[in-house]
Amino acid sequence: MDKEQIQKALHELKQLPKKKFSQSYDLIINLKNFEVKKSPLDFFVTLHYPLSKPIKVAAFVDQQLADQADQHCDITIKEVDFVKYKDIKEAKKLAKGYDYFIAQATLMPKVAAAFGKSLGVRGKMPNPKLGCVVPPSANLEQLKKKLSSSVHLTTKKGMNLQCMVGKESQPESEIIDNILTIYGAVIKHLPNEMQNIKNINLKLTMSKPVNI
Repeated sequence: MDKEQIQKALHELKQLPKKKFSQSYDLIINLKNFEVKKSPLDFFVTLHYPLSKPIKVAAFVDQQLADQADQHCDITIKEVDFVKYKDIKEAKKLAKGYDYFIAQATLMPKVAAAFGKSLGVRGKMPNPKLGCVVPPSANLEQLKKKLSSSVHLTTKKGMNLQCMVGKESQPESEIIDNILTIYGAVIKHLPNEMQNIKNINLKLTMSKPVNI
């Protein structure tokens, strides 16, 4: 897949009737000759350009990071607040209401015990691979910027990988760069690289997929 192929797919989608809102571009990579159940894929890719989609971040922190969390995250949850989430409804509400959860490393065992069920089932436990388990000296502003430019790719739903790559309101060059970045990362995670890719599609929120 190269830049020209992506441009052709974008041009085709741009010919469709416009909607009253800025639609998202979604990339769909269909796989083949790959045993998903034996070797499931589940990884994050950090893009060069943010997705123009606001994210909500919850922070489980101690006093050392509380001020930063108040400033840069959408909710700060200290250990004394954990008791509130023993209520199943409150725990589910928290899990549904935020895109990412970060945790101070010293609190992680208690976070796992208190929130493992509500966050784990949704794949939202603080993820060390994404840098979401942090030391007391962490820079939460930089971490949130990284999260706003990250996408999650998983084969949990079947033989494909799908994620948002940008919005109609973004420059075409940013969409192309994000797609190529994701494609490069996917290739590295597949055992037989390009031989495991059946086809690649691009779609808008309200459109049918077009082939790249």
